[in-house]
Amino acid sequence: MRISPTLADAPQPAAAPPPPQRSAAQAAFRDCASVGLGMLPLGLAFGALVIQSGLDWWWAGLSAALIYGGSFEFLLIGMVTAVAPLASIAVAAFLVQARHVFYTLSFPLHRVQGRLAKTYSTFALTDEAYALTSTKQSRGWSSRRILWLQFFMHLYWACSAVTGALLGSLIPDSVTGLDFALTALFAVLALDAVRDLRGDLPTPVLAALCALAARLLFPHEMLLAAFALFAAGLLARHLATRRKPTHA
Repeated sequence: MRISPTLADAPQPAAAPPPPQRSAAQAAFRDCASVGLGMLPLGLAFGALVIQSGLDWWWAGLSAALIYGGSFEFLLIGMVTAVAPLASIAVAAFLVQARHVFYTLSFPLHRVQGRLAKTYSTFALTDEAYALTSTKQSRGWSSRRILWLQFFMHLYWACSAVTGALLGSLIPDSVTGLDFALTALFAVLALDAVRDLRGDLPTPVLAALCALAARLLFPHEMLLAAFALFAAGLLARHLATRRKPTHA
């Protein structure tokens, strides 16, 4: 008797290969592409300001590479041209950059592996890097992906600053709106953060109330006061939630 072949004996089609996974560098480049493009006009404006202030073009590259302080770099140009004392520069740097102390409360530095990598990640902790690494989508990012993201944004800033300095003399004084690039960028990042907090409405409301209170009570130190009030509010809410009795 002839036995017909079963389906198990029939040749099976070869399994499709798994889709190739992007490397950490490629993924990080995609993550920060839109934010990096938003930094370009600001870097160009900073480089142009360096030239218009009478400094050599390489000041822009040196500042972007070694200071990497964003708004403080704009302030530093005026202080350098005015030959401000080092003590005044140090105090200004502390007041402008003090907000980064609060970033460390939720920045995923614990996922960055290696002492040298942690050192660079701390140095390259900017507002944009914090905004991108504090979302729900970034909770599974590896150490290499976080570092590549910070490096690419550092590169965006340095390259745009040097380009702005080299082309500074070609930018007419009548061009306006470059200074609004940073405001527009943070408006977009804030909207993305609020979108991630769809089920947590009290958090953005608390942030808005803290900003309003700081504006009314501490107008000259609004940013630092708003961060302090917001951190205190979050801590108080956390303690109140933890102590709330649970019902079976």
